Order: sequence, then C-alpha cells, then structure tokens
Amino acid sequence: MSRRRVVVTGIGTVCPIGNTADEFLKGLQEGRNGIGKITKFDTTNFDTKIAFEVKNLDLDKYIDKKAAKRMDPYTHFAVASSVMAKEDSGLDLEKINLERSGVVFGSGIGGMDTFETQHSVYLEGGPKRVSPFFVPMMISDIAAGQISIRYGLKGPNYATTSACATSSHAIADAFMLIQRGSADIMFTGGAEAAISPMAVAGFNSARALSTQNENYLTACRPFDKNRDGFIMGEGAGTIVIEELEHAKARGARIYAEIVGIGLSADAYHLTAPAPNGEGAVRSMREALRDAGVNPEEVDHLNAHGTSTELNDKNETMAIKTVFGGHAYKMNVNSVKSMTGHLLGAAGAVEAIASALAIYHGFIPPTINYSEPDPDCDLNYTPNKAIEKKIKYSLSNTFGFGGHNASILFKKFEG
Repeated sequence: MSRRRVVVTGIGTVCPIGNTADEFLKGLQEGRNGIGKITKFDTTNFDTKIAFEVKNLDLDKYIDKKAAKRMDPYTHFAVASSVMAKEDSGLDLEKINLERSGVVFGSGIGGMDTFETQHSVYLEGGPKRVSPFFVPMMISDIAAGQISIRYGLKGPNYATTSACATSSHAIADAFMLIQRGSADIMFTGGAEAAISPMAVAGFNSARALSTQNENYLTACRPFDKNRDGFIMGEGAGTIVIEELEHAKARGARIYAEIVGIGLSADAYHLTAPAPNGEGAVRSMREALRDAGVNPEEVDHLNAHGTSTELNDKNETMAIKTVFGGHAYKMNVNSVKSMTGHLLGAAGAVEAIASALAIYHGFIPPTINYSEPDPDCDLNYTPNKAIEKKIKYSLSNTFGFGGHNASILFKKFEG
C-alpha cells in the first residue's frame, strides 16, 4: 500500500529574530542576531547574563487579555504562532473535517514562569493563595489543548516532551498520524519560555551556558573554535501539515514535503552525546532510509549546532559518517547562532527554517563564525546566507536524555 504524502501548508513563528514568518525569513536571510542582555530578572549574581529573548510581541493581536492572564508565556507563544500558521495556511474551518484535524505540540519544560511565580506566592502567603489556574497554566500539554480548543480541532491531540528534541518529535508524530490515515490536517510544533532564574541557575551549575557576557554579540558561535557553551532562547514554531491530496484539493500553497523521519536514542548519558555522534548517525540514516534518499542527494543540513564543544564536535563526526565525502560538498548551518537555543521549540523553528530555505532557495548562515575548529571542518555557511536551489534539507535535533530526531524535507514537485 502506498504511503500518504504529507506537505507543509502553513507557518507561524515567534522567536528572537522575528515575530512573524515573514520577519523570521528576513532575519534568516540577513543573518540577524537576536541576542541581548537578560531583561526578565536581575542577573547580578548569575554567571550568565545574556539570552535570546522574544521582543515586542503584540500579544493582543492573538489572544484577548482575560485569556492571556490564564496562560503561561510559553502558551502565549504557542497560541500566537498557531494563529499565524492557521492564517498562513488559508484553512477555512467551516470546510474541513475537524474530527480529522488535530494537534501534536510540545514543550521541553512547560510553564516554568508560572511555577516560579506561584511557588513564591505559596512561600509568602501559604497554600490558599496559590492560583486555581496554577496547574493548567504550568503543565506542558496545555498549549496543545489551547490550540485544539481555539479551533475546535477534534482529531488526535497531545504533547511531546523530549528536551531539545521535543518539537521535532511532535512533527514526526503528526507526520505519521497523517501518513497512516488517522488525520488529514495537523497543527504541530513546540514552544518554550524558560529564560528564568531557576533555569539559568540550573544550566549555569551544569556549566552548559556561555559566560561571554561582555562580548555577548558574538557569544553564540556554533562550530567556532572559541565557543564556550549554548545560550538560551525562547519562542515557538507552528507548522500546519496536510495530506497532499487534501492540500491540492483546496488549492493550498505548499512550502515543502516531509519525506522521511529518523528517531533514535543514544542510551548513553543524561546530557552528553554518544561518542562519535553514534546516536545522531542512526537518526540521520533512518530519515534517509525512510525517504528512500541517498546521502549525496541532500543539499542542505540544518545542524543541531548548539555552540557547545561536545555537540558541535560529535555532530560534525556524525555528519561525516553518514555522508562521507559528500559532507564537504553540502551546506551545513546552525540557526541557533541567530536565535539561541529554543530548547523544546528549537526543532519546530528550525524545521520552519528548512522549509523556508527550500521554498525560497537559500541557505541560512551560521553567524559569528571566525576561527575554524580543526575538529569541525565542514562548510557551515559562515556569516552570510547564500542563494542555492535545495531539493532535500535534513534538520537535526538532539536532546538531553539521548533523544535524537532528524526530519527530511523535500522541495515539492507537483
């Protein structure tokens, strides 16, 4: 039996380099840097004082004030990006089968801001002062629920949580649900809003974050010899994916086709990648196998590219293992150099980057790249975007716990 084909028909994003898909596209093309000093809390006693924050989001355009007060910031981002994706897709909710339309939407951490705020309320005023909305604001599945409720989407509805691989897993699940015939339309992606005292303190204690506070404009430098850790970001990405014939029947614009997914586990360490990127090798190979695509056919690889020594080195080794000599011919890039690490939202935002790259024919850059690391010797598309026709783009996402996900996109050919 032939597999149902799945295409991307709607895009929405809220992130440090753009609060709409058009702004995000322009940011990628310009190599825009979204970093700045942390404004959300006093960083006096923190080793890291920098992050990639969402700026100037007009939330009133997407959520009314009363509803917004009952949502954590991560859900604000999720709903806003989903409204954008729905509008971009051109879906008419009165003309689709809502029982065959669903949501798989994740968050790596969930309502961190709500948890910290309500814990302070509890310490100061006791248990009776804790908000009755505390739990439904905090839990990491509530964004999926809010999107489903807003649009009356009655098909499959749930969340994924797998650290930094969260939203790539969400997209993979949504893809499989359409492919197997359980749904025709899915809203999928992820959101994160964890630039908070506890999160930054925790990552600092783990020595995972960059501390280049004075030279912060170039602090996030994936694959560069002078990188010293990742930098947190926040935001959300939503894509509307659809069964191909369903999309064609309504005349939808198609950004790209999803043709393969690869999922694997390192089964090795809580935070460090498996030696030589062994788990990443298997996720990439599985995505290619799933699509029936040869390694030398891939034009572009969106790397996980966190700006940490272990990730960048091991991911580079994994790419060379999978692609052999072709690894040096294709363009690799790290969107995180511009957006920071959006944790559970990273996979969705970077999937959007891959789809836009295919649709518009360009490779986003890896900015702040100045001194090559001998262990990282591929073409990372340094500092400036380039025009290039792309047939296949592979996007990697890896998470704490050894979670690996690779998604292969293809230029749509009618």
